[in-house]
Amino acid sequence: VQLQASGGGLVQAGGSLRLSCAGSSRIYSSAVMAWFRQAPGKEREFIALIRWGGGRTLHSESVKGRFTISRDSAKNTMYLQMNTLKPEDTAVYYCARGTDWSEQPNDYRNWGQGTLVTVSS
Repeated sequence: VQLQASGGGLVQAGGSLRLSCAGSSRIYSSAVMAWFRQAPGKEREFIALIRWGGGRTLHSESVKGRFTISRDSAKNTMYLQMNTLKPEDTAVYYCARGTDWSEQPNDYRNWGQGTLVTVSS
């Protein structure tokens, strides 16, 4: 499955964006899909994940209450709704597919190309 992330852009602090991650083929219910981000000079950071079958989710403490992960199984697409954005949310956002309920990037074998989110103050 190839992943295509989109939806990034420039937004003012306090604004919102919705990222999408489209799979090139069917995503099976056993998959775990996740969002990570990487700011310049920093390590890749876990944001949120979702079990494709059932829709159980997990959000990092840094985004809990502001970001929401979701999916549309019929469209093979995952989303990240980002509200109340802050300058420190500026990063390249990546989607990824794996099979383990994990916050570790190394546990994900398929990655999208990344989409840049820039939040101005």
